[in-house]
Amino acid sequence: MPIVEQKITPFLWFDTEAEEAANFYCSVFENSRIKHISRYGEAGHEVHGKETGSVLTVEFELAGQAFVALNGGPQFKFNEAISFQVTCETQDEIDRFWSRLTQDGQEGQCGWLKDKYGVSWQIVPSILPKMLTDADPAKSGRAMGALMTMKKFDVEALKRAFAGEA
Repeated sequence: MPIVEQKITPFLWFDTEAEEAANFYCSVFENSRIKHISRYGEAGHEVHGKETGSVLTVEFELAGQAFVALNGGPQFKFNEAISFQVTCETQDEIDRFWSRLTQDGQEGQCGWLKDKYGVSWQIVPSILPKMLTDADPAKSGRAMGALMTMKKFDVEALKRAFAGEA
């Protein structure tokens, strides 16, 4: 079993792409690294059916957040019921993450996307929560109306809508 240092760690089930996915994610996020790779052994072969020496789990960190990826087989697939939110300070940062994570993946609405492995992500400007919880319902309503028309977030368009300048 992986050795992790935080109390709660996202554990991602892949068919056979755990190492490839972990390397891809580490290339997308700064302050990221592969920590440990464990491999299938002879034990349990009658149950897991994996080749001895093939990758079992990959422990990795993305921007300091620990993850574990498992090559568990094709039984389970990712869906939108769970996603990872990436908070971005600038439009350039939003554009960079959006571009990298949608590569061979698909765009969704309201800052959501699916990467090439089927994992869902939300690429969100850091100012959005303050806009949506503003005490002025007209401002927050305009921000909500604007974001509902977007795929990738446009920070300046959100600011204009929030200010009533749209």
